[in-house]
Amino acid sequence: MKIGMLFAMRSEFSAMPGAGDFPLLETVADIPVYEVGPDILACIGGVSKVNAAMATQILCMKYGVDLVLNAGVAGCLTDLPLNALVIASDLVQHDVDTSAAGDPPGLVSTVNRISFPVWEPELCVELLAREGFAATLGRVATSDSFLAQGERIDYIWNTFHPVLAEMEGCAAAQVCLRNGVKFVALKSVSDHMSAEEYANFGAALDAVGRAALALAKALQAYPA
Repeated sequence: MKIGMLFAMRSEFSAMPGAGDFPLLETVADIPVYEVGPDILACIGGVSKVNAAMATQILCMKYGVDLVLNAGVAGCLTDLPLNALVIASDLVQHDVDTSAAGDPPGLVSTVNRISFPVWEPELCVELLAREGFAATLGRVATSDSFLAQGERIDYIWNTFHPVLAEMEGCAAAQVCLRNGVKFVALKSVSDHMSAEEYANFGAALDAVGRAALALAKALQAYPA
């Protein structure tokens, strides 16, 4: 299985053990692509949905990956502790809203769905456990906004019931769905919708960097 790892920020990529030694393969549309290991690539796509979608399409079409692993930090809407690892059970885009036209909130046109799938999330939790990492399953909600506590958080929770909120995952999942490519998302809790907590998210970076590399290698070795 050929794996394409998708990070939004360089700090997330650099949190992988040995990242400084990964050779730069090339830069495509200002997106650096690195060779992590045999049949494992990693790119730094940039923050937000358009950047994530663009990088994911490059991984799918130019490099022909079989699976995209999106890894990074995320805000938490529940009581999970800081630095906790979460494998997405599914993903939604909470800022998509054509309800004025009669659609339910979160419905993404063209593909006509609210929930976007993840490949074998329970297996991913098991593979992480074998590598010594504890992770839970939960829905991840994506938007183009950095969220803080307030009425918007209440709306997102009451409408979609996600565990985490971030800015890339569901866009990547949508691209993978349309390309027929497997998709997995691994996130670590950087904050509880608090900019003050987010300012000190080094431990969350370390947690997701170590776990993402271990998961990528385990997925690459897993029988297709």
